[in-house]
Amino acid sequence: MEKWRYLVTEAMSPEMNMAVDEAILQLHAEGKVPPTVRFYTWNPATLSIGYFQKALKEINLEEVHKHGLGFVRRPTGGRAVLHDKELTYSVIVSEQHPKMPSSVTEAYKIISMGLLHGFQNLGLKAEMVSLASEEEKEKYSSPGSSACFDSPSWYELVVEGKKVAGSAQTRQKGVILQHGSILLDMDVELLFSLLNFSSDRLKQRMMESFRQKAVTINEVSPRAISLQEAIDAFGRGFASGLDVELVPGELTEEELALAKELAQTRYGTEEWNLRR
Repeated sequence: MEKWRYLVTEAMSPEMNMAVDEAILQLHAEGKVPPTVRFYTWNPATLSIGYFQKALKEINLEEVHKHGLGFVRRPTGGRAVLHDKELTYSVIVSEQHPKMPSSVTEAYKIISMGLLHGFQNLGLKAEMVSLASEEEKEKYSSPGSSACFDSPSWYELVVEGKKVAGSAQTRQKGVILQHGSILLDMDVELLFSLLNFSSDRLKQRMMESFRQKAVTINEVSPRAISLQEAIDAFGRGFASGLDVELVPGELTEEELALAKELAQTRYGTEEWNLRR
């Protein structure tokens, strides 16, 4: 069975978390590190926004700072995600890898099988729903909100009819980076207080729609799931979902050095984070 590297990194700052994902991507493109599955958490809790979002228009940065949260723009698309009571995953693999279809949506589906198996390992009745029809898309999307779970992919992971994970993908230098948020719990009021709306009424409506379409693990699990349990379940899930052996490893010195440079010159700068 093919071996991929498996990383569980310590809680990092928002700029370092994004920089590490990009450093792995760059060095994988150069053939210096193997395909990698990484799990990580954030210190402090952080609001991340998608690459194409307009930070000053869509985000209430005053509230972000008031709550002591970090803030960073991801290199991937999608919308705002509150990284707090959750586990973040990333998968970095060459576009040319035999397991990876050339289509973005099909590659998303293959990588997301790891998530599907992870939820199933926790005893949850998860399924992958195809959003081929407009009707299915509408079921999981709420137009007008900046919250990430409102931005549906072609395939959606669903537990009890509600969305359970938000993922985004980018392709650079012939390499796929897909990362996403696996929510254990969530403060929906806090998330929506960080987003700008034209009126309180619209905000309440969007929040209600979000609650109807998104759910966290501990809302549907018959017992509380700890962070470590989630790491174990999804580690096994990605191994079986991708049909690979995940070998525990560490970041290389070169990856760490490049990540520190990227954190300083890109992900930790206002020029990057407020660029749109």
